[in-house]
Amino acid sequence: MAAHTGVRAAGADVEPDGPVHDPRAASRNPRSRPLDGVALCLSGGGYRAMLFHVGALKRLNELGYLPRLSRVSSVSGGSITAGVLALAWPDLHYDPTHTTAANFDELVVAPLRSLAGRTIDVRAIVSGIVVPGQTISHRIESYYRKHLFGDRTLQDLPDEPRFVINATSLQSGDLFRFSKPYLWDYRVGEVPNPAIPIATAVAASSAFPPFLSPATLTFPEGAFVSSGGNGLAHPPYTRRIALSDGGVYDNLGLEAAWKACKTVLVSDGGGHMADKPHPAHDWLLQSFRVTSVIDNQVRSLRKHQVIDGYISGAREGTYWGIRGHVADYNLPDALPCPPEKTMAIAAVKTRLCRMSRETQERLVNWGYAICDTAMRAHVEPDAAPGEFPYDGGVG
Repeated sequence: MAAHTGVRAAGADVEPDGPVHDPRAASRNPRSRPLDGVALCLSGGGYRAMLFHVGALKRLNELGYLPRLSRVSSVSGGSITAGVLALAWPDLHYDPTHTTAANFDELVVAPLRSLAGRTIDVRAIVSGIVVPGQTISHRIESYYRKHLFGDRTLQDLPDEPRFVINATSLQSGDLFRFSKPYLWDYRVGEVPNPAIPIATAVAASSAFPPFLSPATLTFPEGAFVSSGGNGLAHPPYTRRIALSDGGVYDNLGLEAAWKACKTVLVSDGGGHMADKPHPAHDWLLQSFRVTSVIDNQVRSLRKHQVIDGYISGAREGTYWGIRGHVADYNLPDALPCPPEKTMAIAAVKTRLCRMSRETQERLVNWGYAICDTAMRAHVEPDAAPGEFPYDGGVG
């Protein structure tokens, strides 16, 4: 596969305990293994990212990439999409070439578009405030359970590819991974073969702060197994877990993929910090602004790390983002996507709020188009151009 090209970023070496380890240090990681396989990362960004990723998945399905995936790593809105894809996985019916699933729209697109027609964040906040014994995160979980996942648990996920749903531990300050083989915070330990509901995992992954966060999980004594040298393998860290949106730690869902796979495809439907000519001077509003700056910098560093990894040859694959421009890929037959139209799509708020049919279709079309452009420019140069899934293009 050809490597993505882009702007040179900072050096590849990072601190050993940083967000993504230096590949040369893999032998020091007890969970490391030789890099192999294809990973797909699905970023956070509420319903906006959820539907943007739907478009990208539609194009990857057409390109025959779904059966080639060995890992899907997701955060926040991307975890909603990943959870639906994971449950649909055993029932996807592929064409005679075993590359394209003919019932993808029925099993993946339809339920996600149905959810996007419902507002659940405001309802959860109101219920969590006025109903005794109900937390906001529990309400979000109940909506996911009702509309998407039912009572299915992490043990209902497929063995291959490995689906990793990421949240952030507010206690250890590190990534908390939900997967079929284990729950894991490297500083606390792991819970093998967890029977946690998928709705619970996705609710924790999408517990956007401060309103939808934290999501809390409780475990009996002895549930966690120490993985050695982590320092927090004791109560209260092993008994009551406080989690926030996975994007707080890693908005691209990159870490769980980068450490395991040689080829990494990144779909980024994340938000953007707006410019502010007159920032507030009072302590509260200034604190919100400073937090936004920190968050924006973390997102930028993750993106730079991905591009640098492609350029250096540490990884193969490509990155596409909701704020990207098809012209940057220098692909002569890219689908028409005027920047003024795509930037309007990218400006959709990070909410779990009802979207019109038109907005849904533009988001799906844009995710499809930019994925098509990135994949054909840097991974599958011989592939024929795709066509927008819905009439109207990007607006």
